[in-house]
Amino acid sequence: MNFERFRVPPGTAVKLADFATHQTEPFRDKSAAEEKLAGDVQKLADLQSKLYAQNTYALLIILQGIDAAGKDGTIKHVMSGVNPAGCQVTGFKVPSEEELDHDYLWRYMRALPRRGNIGIFNRSHYEEVLVVRVHPELLGREHIHASKKREDLWAKRYREINDFERYLEENGIEVLKFFLHLSKEEQKDRFLARLDSADKNWKFSEADVKERDYWDDYQNAFEEMLSNTSTKDAPWYVVPADRKWFTRVAVSDIIVAKLESMNLSYPKLDGSQKDALDRARKILESEK
Repeated sequence: MNFERFRVPPGTAVKLADFATHQTEPFRDKSAAEEKLAGDVQKLADLQSKLYAQNTYALLIILQGIDAAGKDGTIKHVMSGVNPAGCQVTGFKVPSEEELDHDYLWRYMRALPRRGNIGIFNRSHYEEVLVVRVHPELLGREHIHASKKREDLWAKRYREINDFERYLEENGIEVLKFFLHLSKEEQKDRFLARLDSADKNWKFSEADVKERDYWDDYQNAFEEMLSNTSTKDAPWYVVPADRKWFTRVAVSDIIVAKLESMNLSYPKLDGSQKDALDRARKILESEK
């Protein structure tokens, strides 16, 4: 599948209006995409097993998007076949007082995946150049001096984030970043669905609706984020999100391709380890 077309080349000045939210090519219908997703889920299970056994690399998957973009559902369906022991999901809410007393990347560093593991950030350190940028009053809680030039602050954070992700890659933590690109009309429909369905009421927050007043501000912040932080080693993928079934298969395909590119394999035993296995076999087979 040619989902590399969603990758943002480094140095690109991103305009989200140039990216479709409803695209489903090459799938004509949901059933074909779900068949492809089922195959990817099986591949992911095998690749994750090798990643875990090899214990050399880790994979960090970052999901960003406006409210109701489908981050939770993407995680649930794409990662449904992996071993939970080797995959951890971290969702980042409003930072605690302890977290605010540290640098802004501190809480994200603490949640990085171990070698052999897949870590998923449902929202991430990019909130520090998104929600904080749209609501600059939040900088007061981060103890940022009010007189600091805002434009200098965002440029500095982009650089720091790029340096952070390059450090991860150089230390064996591969980074994949997905921006789930949802239209304003589809977000409205999903919010209404949460109101209309009793089993989805718990997902509804009045604050989510109020944030729609800042739609344009968020789009501008997303564009700046994508333009400044899509790098060779940690690229952004802008994935159409109006059709959940397409979002899931696109994300799964890109993750599979990334893991396959890492040349994962089960560890090969040396002579002494093989001898130990032979001794263990003889002991077991000699039992009455």
